[in-house]
Amino acid sequence: MSFEIYLQEARLVDAPVLQKLGAKTFYDTYGPYNTEEDMEQYIAQKFSIDYLRTELSKATSQNFIAWDKDKAIGYLKINYGTAQTDLRLVDALEIERLFVIPAYQGKQVGKLLLQKAFSLAQDLQKNNIWLNVWEKNLRAIRFYEKNGFQTFNKHLFKLGTVVQTDLMMKRSLEVS
Repeated sequence: MSFEIYLQEARLVDAPVLQKLGAKTFYDTYGPYNTEEDMEQYIAQKFSIDYLRTELSKATSQNFIAWDKDKAIGYLKINYGTAQTDLRLVDALEIERLFVIPAYQGKQVGKLLLQKAFSLAQDLQKNNIWLNVWEKNLRAIRFYEKNGFQTFNKHLFKLGTVVQTDLMMKRSLEVS
């Protein structure tokens, strides 16, 4: 099977693509560990077309879709400045979402999306990148650790009726 993977910045017209991709990857990752009701509530809120269009309109956020030919396979959302979710670090960029559909995990798509975040951080002259990752998402934690991220704090995340713990991870960058 040959891949023709490339990244494209998401625009307002891409909200339906992000909705489908975001809901699927979020459900694939967290569905087995949460109730159907909690998952449906979260997905309805955070992956609605209106919510995504609002996110796509923020000047201090950028979204990228990874494609294999004409199939959306991954999604990166970065924030800086006031768009950051938990921290408002002037010298940092946040990765709010980095999702890859299961069939493409382990095929360097996550690495490609992460490299895009590193490149944007350098372009914006940011010294650090940070993110939250669920403490039970061991595959993602290993991926981030392998790419130089270290845990520096914890954060509570509410998914429906359940409060979960996210690890806050950060990586320092050399700005040229």
